[in-house]
Amino acid sequence: MRREIPLIITGIVGFVYIIQYFIPHYPFDQLNSWFSDWFSIIAACAIWLGALNLLKVSGEKIYRKKSGWGYAVITIISFLVIAVVGAYGGENFRDFGTNFDWMYRFIYTPLSATMFALLAFFVASASYRAFRARNVDAALLLIAAFFVMLGRVPVGDALGMKLSLPEVIYPSHIASWIMNVANAAGQRAIMIGIALGIVSTSLRVILGIERAHLGGD
Repeated sequence: MRREIPLIITGIVGFVYIIQYFIPHYPFDQLNSWFSDWFSIIAACAIWLGALNLLKVSGEKIYRKKSGWGYAVITIISFLVIAVVGAYGGENFRDFGTNFDWMYRFIYTPLSATMFALLAFFVASASYRAFRARNVDAALLLIAAFFVMLGRVPVGDALGMKLSLPEVIYPSHIASWIMNVANAAGQRAIMIGIALGIVSTSLRVILGIERAHLGGD
């Protein structure tokens, strides 16, 4: 029954959400509201489980002195500090000017910006490997990237004016065409494929064919 009950609940909830989308009337609209409330409750419990699991994994790493255990110490200290500060702030702990808000704006936000800044070097490295014109596709990607980057900086249009080119073929116009026409068409095709994949996977989960979320194959 440990497998059958979750499958039954998943199927019922899935079919209710599908039906209420096409028939948004009683009782399906009420069931959607009830299920949404339950999802919020489950998500709140899952957050606590995730936090406890984080402490457990980090504590084991510190106890066993595994590689990088110093970062685990920082993780636990940071978690406890932000949790205590948030709890001390009461219901309005996220308001502007609170201690929690100060830590979010002046500690968390700069750290996040630093992490994203580090990703720029990985993006540059990946771009170098991807843009090497080894075949026709890579060459087209390289040419498109060149015009997009040239059109995003003032020097592109300045170069077009210097060469007395027609305004319609300025690098900024070419970059806009690539992004708004060619790139948009490719993105829509990818989104259609993603949507079809989501629909097929969702139906497999609702019908109980896909059971990976239960720990099975």
